[in-house]
Amino acid sequence: MARAVIDQLPSESIFYVADTARQPYGPKTIAQVRAYALEVMDHLVEHDVKMLVIACNSASSAVLRDARERYDVPVVEVIQPATRRAAQATRNGRVGVIGTRATIESMSYHDAFAAAPDVRLTGVAAPRLVEFVERGETMSDELIEVVRGYLEPILADGCDTLILGCTHYPLLAGPISYVAGDGVTLVSSADETAKDVFRILHDRGLAAATGTSPRHRFRATGDGALFAQLGRRFLGPEIQAVELAAVGDAGSNGHRP
Repeated sequence: MARAVIDQLPSESIFYVADTARQPYGPKTIAQVRAYALEVMDHLVEHDVKMLVIACNSASSAVLRDARERYDVPVVEVIQPATRRAAQATRNGRVGVIGTRATIESMSYHDAFAAAPDVRLTGVAAPRLVEFVERGETMSDELIEVVRGYLEPILADGCDTLILGCTHYPLLAGPISYVAGDGVTLVSSADETAKDVFRILHDRGLAAATGTSPRHRFRATGDGALFAQLGRRFLGPEIQAVELAAVGDAGSNGHRP
């Protein structure tokens, strides 16, 4: 997600907080994810950010309504942008989505497609894909078979469009596209969300001036070195130093639900 924003808005500064101490969010309950995500966003707002981007499908599923009521800055999430793009892209009205268990079980994508009654959605939880990404494995026979198993019900339903409903999944676009075939259009929630970020910053007069030198800051609630190693797979050289985020148990105020 941050990579897509940096690519599309190169003058904008990113303040990124990774909740590494409590990841992954996918297997956790919606209530847990909501509490954790609000803590992280409280931390960001305390540092005067001009926009909040919920760069996680599980967190978007859990907290979007609360976030828009809680904060005075624009809040962008990843579900609606991907839904809009998929509804435009499908030729036969059959769309698939793969995501974490929390995302799929929340029915957030099903709710988002309520405005497109002609679309039939097939959702499949694909939790093991995150494991492959985080260990840097993007090409193997095992991965292909795991992808094949997850996509089987989606392809059986004749879906011609597939939402990659986790910001890890675009790094597996190669094997996913290989299994899905050329007839299936992949929709990246990260890329579509970055377009929304661009539009809102422009329309509200919040965009940084062209040519501004950005200052990116990265924080983690857990092991900063581990996050930096993993983060460079997603972001590249933009990650230099990683600071400790005073959130949750690492924060001076403790847990704030």
